[in-house]
Amino acid sequence: MLLAVDIGNTNIVFGLFAGTELVQTFRIATVHTRTADEYGVLLQQLLALRAPDHRRVEASIIASVVPPLTDVMSEAIRHAVARVPLVVGPGTKTGISVVYDHPRDVGADRIVNAVAAFERFKSGAIIVDFGTATTFDCVSPKAEYLGGVIVPGVRVSLDALLGKAAKLSRIEIAEPPQVVGQNTTHALQSGIVHGYASLVDGLVKKLQTELGFPCRVLATGGLATLIVKHCQTVEGVDDHLTLEGLRILHERNTKSEGQRVRAAQ
Repeated sequence: MLLAVDIGNTNIVFGLFAGTELVQTFRIATVHTRTADEYGVLLQQLLALRAPDHRRVEASIIASVVPPLTDVMSEAIRHAVARVPLVVGPGTKTGISVVYDHPRDVGADRIVNAVAAFERFKSGAIIVDFGTATTFDCVSPKAEYLGGVIVPGVRVSLDALLGKAAKLSRIEIAEPPQVVGQNTTHALQSGIVHGYASLVDGLVKKLQTELGFPCRVLATGGLATLIVKHCQTVEGVDDHLTLEGLRILHERNTKSEGQRVRAAQ
């Protein structure tokens, strides 16, 4: 089995693959102060609870946008499953070229998503990821990562508003009964759901016009399903796109390592 780990600013998502099949996922909060020992124990407990046959884990791969936790999680995985993980970064064989002013500045999750989307569509693509930030990533039909757009995420925007508006209270992020909010809660929910849906549609249309080639549009991330049902430009949601991209990258890099070993023999 392969253990894939996506370390985000808000959550860490784990996926267990048996071959190409994602058989289990679990999610924990990103806590910067946890030690490798703490994450290792937590990971062991989660694996024992959700995947009793976790001792079959044969390999692991990490994508991280929280640099201080990358080595911490790598050590935790060594403790929990006795495997040294592959960390996505410079030198990782991705199968796509990064056409960006400073390629090292691109978050690992954005590259991983681009890899997964291009592998699926084999065409131009725009990936909308609803995370701590809402990101739009563009891939050309030639398998080039072209860059994209970064917008403050839904929860970040809501937290900022509530922190500045004394009369507004925290609400559940949920679909309102209609666009016109007839109380403060529904008005806020409408702003979040319909506001971000309109933002997505507007940016996707601008990106498609500027790119000048046909694009498939796919969404991922925690709030994707809620927002995308009100979008006109997004054709589908894949909650596990990043994990799938990690599986693909692990396969490509282990194959290439095996080829180098055989060539040297």
